[in-house]
Amino acid sequence: MTTTAIEAAVLRVINDMRANLGQELTIDDMARIAMFSKFHFTRVFRDVTGTSPGRFLSALRLQEAKRLLVETQFSVADISSEVGYSSVGTFSSRFKLCVGVSPSMYRQLDGFVPEVGPGELPPLTSLTPRNTLRGRIRLTDEGSHGYCFVGLFPTPVPQGQPVRCTVLQGPGAFELRDVPAGTWYVLVHSVPYGFENQPSGTGDEDAVSVGRYGPVTAHADTLLMPAEITLRPLDALDPPVLTALLDLRTTAMQAVAS
Repeated sequence: MTTTAIEAAVLRVINDMRANLGQELTIDDMARIAMFSKFHFTRVFRDVTGTSPGRFLSALRLQEAKRLLVETQFSVADISSEVGYSSVGTFSSRFKLCVGVSPSMYRQLDGFVPEVGPGELPPLTSLTPRNTLRGRIRLTDEGSHGYCFVGLFPTPVPQGQPVRCTVLQGPGAFELRDVPAGTWYVLVHSVPYGFENQPSGTGDEDAVSVGRYGPVTAHADTLLMPAEITLRPLDALDPPVLTALLDLRTTAMQAVAS
């Protein structure tokens, strides 16, 4: 089967996910839609999107919840049910873990967060090995120049607090210092100047560009190779950007945490 045919099969499943966010959708159901065996489908889906079908579906549900919180007056309980959660407590916990703030706070802040910061890690000491990851972000002819959020995440899905991050004025060189030992992905999320207030994935025309590098494994005694990342327009095969990191007002875009 050609790459185009495989991507078309995965896209059929993603479209069905979007159309049925409030319904139970099993791996067996998805495999039937793709017309693959269950085990082959799971591998193919991960190869195409960078993540598992279950994680992708969860990301779509939370992306829709972000939109509903900002654009409607539905209660948090109603929204949790609308996007497929039977427990509002489970929904709220998952939302906060992946987006960075609770559903009610996300609504109160109108979909923005006041600052960008890394997730919690054990404190560094003078004896802690420190790695620095340097690289460069490039823009294709299709994209538009704009602020670039660069985050270091444990998975290919931009969700939760990054372990290290920085905000650039535009494509160019970046540096992430004090990278802890482990395996990480460098995920970049960029919006054109003037569109900083547009939450990604919620408009008819999404202006977001994305890029990814990794996995990168950092060891105490290993020099990290430079990361070259080319931005491209976000498309339907990309996991949604869940972390409220670039959903920032212009004045907050200067925040840098590394």
